[in-house]
Amino acid sequence: MLKENILGIKVSIGRIDQLVEKTAGFAETNSASLTIACANAHSLLVAQKDRGFFEALNDSDILLPDGIGVVYASRILGGRIRKKIGGPDLFRELSRYVNDNGGCRYFFLGSTEEVLEKIRKNMEVKLPNVELAGTCSPPFGDFSEQENQRIIEMINESAPTVLWVGMTAPKQEKWIYRNRSRLKVPIIGAVGAAFDYFAGTKKRPQWMIDRGLGWVYRLTSEPKRLWRRYLLSAPIFIYLVLKQKL
Repeated sequence: MLKENILGIKVSIGRIDQLVEKTAGFAETNSASLTIACANAHSLLVAQKDRGFFEALNDSDILLPDGIGVVYASRILGGRIRKKIGGPDLFRELSRYVNDNGGCRYFFLGSTEEVLEKIRKNMEVKLPNVELAGTCSPPFGDFSEQENQRIIEMINESAPTVLWVGMTAPKQEKWIYRNRSRLKVPIIGAVGAAFDYFAGTKKRPQWMIDRGLGWVYRLTSEPKRLWRRYLLSAPIFIYLVLKQKL
């Protein structure tokens, strides 16, 4: 999978159908895990100061350009990324593919029991040909080694084809980076908000996503939590991208 360098981090290039094809085909031909993560302007900026996060993103086999800021950065740098592809987008399209073809098992690690219960119910209706291998709502905060081992054993014993991890960034990416060699799962994806979208606990207007305005919707929905990210971090990100170009 081709990638390009944005602030020292290798972001994947490709259409979503190409990424789905690569991901789905991996489970049939490989024993090691393929890992998927997402990169937006904020996460790329945070990774400049968080070495563990930086390494986790670069260790991902597929790093999705999950934000219009990453698309603009690629254009500034003369790159080839032309469209935002988020974790929820890949989850949706890969799920359509494996539901049509069968033989796939999902495990969901993250979120709350309430959200996971809604995911279980929606799996039966929306993805009847995808088997639910298991779910786990992990403890909030850092795991003890004992708890971490328990979670890994639970996942491995359930033998999923895909492990979806939704514990917010950078916790989910760092967890995958530290534990990928211990997980006997062909595909591991850190997709964050995809849990809430699939469960129906959060909505997002697709027309805004298609026009690169997803950040506007998120900012107006959660202004207290996100205003710093979009109004303060964005100018710093663009400055660093221009500095890289020069």
